[in-house]
Formats: sequence, structure tokens, C-alpha cells
Amino acid sequence: MVSPGHNSKTTEAPDPDLIKGMEKERTLKHFPPYGAINPNSSDTCPTCRGTGRIPRGHQDQLVAVIPCNDVRLKPRRTKLYVCVSMALCLFFCCLILFFLFPRSVTLTPVSVLSVMVYFSQDTVDMKVTNLINITNENFVPVQIVDFSIQGLVSDIVVGKTKISNMTALQSRSMKSYTIQIDLPISDKGLNTYCKSTSIKIHTLFLELQMTMNISYLSHTEQLSMDTFEYIDCGTNSTIPHPVR
Repeated sequence: MVSPGHNSKTTEAPDPDLIKGMEKERTLKHFPPYGAINPNSSDTCPTCRGTGRIPRGHQDQLVAVIPCNDVRLKPRRTKLYVCVSMALCLFFCCLILFFLFPRSVTLTPVSVLSVMVYFSQDTVDMKVTNLINITNENFVPVQIVDFSIQGLVSDIVVGKTKISNMTALQSRSMKSYTIQIDLPISDKGLNTYCKSTSIKIHTLFLELQMTMNISYLSHTEQLSMDTFEYIDCGTNSTIPHPVR
């Protein structure tokens, strides 16, 4: 008697290439083709090569591709942003011009504070002290480079003074300065007039020519002022009186 034999089935190992191909095919179903209008095209994305995964270490070589109808390519309120930016730029430019635009610096004589008279044999020496105001209308400080003043009696220059250590003027401010000028008078006629005892009032009309150099906003200006005042050359006068 012969016993029936058992049928044995041999199982073969799956092919790795076949499995990889099936996984790739399943992956491509979830990712549409790259750069193709036809959805049935077989072109795949060159970045991930159809795998849907970005390789590590190549981030700096990747390029993002978005559709032409993407909302990010059509920003809203573009005209509004442009107009607001232009308005802000114009406002700041006007603001800068308003504060940095050069304004006037004025030199104003106020009064004669005192006149001291000294008689010598041939001359009459006078020391005239004047009060002046300097006003700065700018929004920046003004540096006074130098200040010079000369006195004239009957169109003859009788004295000069130059000051170079005056302090700077702060923005939008006014400052008062006391200026003293020496006036030696050597003319014989004026000497006789000032020393005469028969004349009670010895009035001289003094012309003062003032010049001031200032510096601000990287440029230099020169201010000039002429004023006339009356002084008594026969006696000391310490009572301030305004300049006419």
C-alpha cells in the first residue's frame, strides 16, 4: 500500500524592486505632476522627485512654486499702502525742512548804560558802555565767531573794539551783551567843545557800526547794524538812556 504524499508549497521572497515601485506608484497618486497642465502627465517634481519628501541638506537649493492665482501674489490695498507711505515721507520731509530752514538772527541795540569821560591835556578819553540784544530765531544753536564795533564822530572813526569770546546762542533764545568801546577824541575843536565850562550840555552824536559773524547749519553769515546815539562828552553819565 502506498500512502498518499503531502503537497508542499514553496513561498518565494518578494522582489525589493517590485515593492519599491509599488510604493512609488502609491506616492505619486497623492502628489500632482509638476509643471504640467495636463493632469495625466508623468512629469514629476524635480525637487522631491515625486516622493513628496524634501532631501536634507538641500534647503538652500529649493525653489517654492505657487499657482499664479495664489492670494499672496495679489496683495490687497496696495494703492492705500503706497499713498500712505508717500504721505508719511512728504510729512517728514516738510517737518525736517521746517526745523532746519535758516531763520533770521537779529542784532538790536537797546540803550547806552554809561559814559565815562577822562580829560587829559590834548585829548578827551571816553568809555561808552552799550547794551545790545541778539535774538536767534532758529531751531539750532548759533555760534558767534566774532563781534566788532567802531564809533564815528562827525564821520571820523574815533574808536574800534573787537570781541571774539562771546558765547553761543541757544535755539529760539535771546541774549543780552554789554559792549564797551573806547573813544579817544584828539580833535582840537571837539576838545575845546567838551572841556568848555561855559557850555552846560556837551552833546555828541555818536554813530556805532556793529558787525557780527555767526556760524550755524554748516555755513557762516555776517550781520551788520548801524545805530546813532547821543552822549555827553563834558561829564560822566551813568544813567542809562535808550538809543534813538
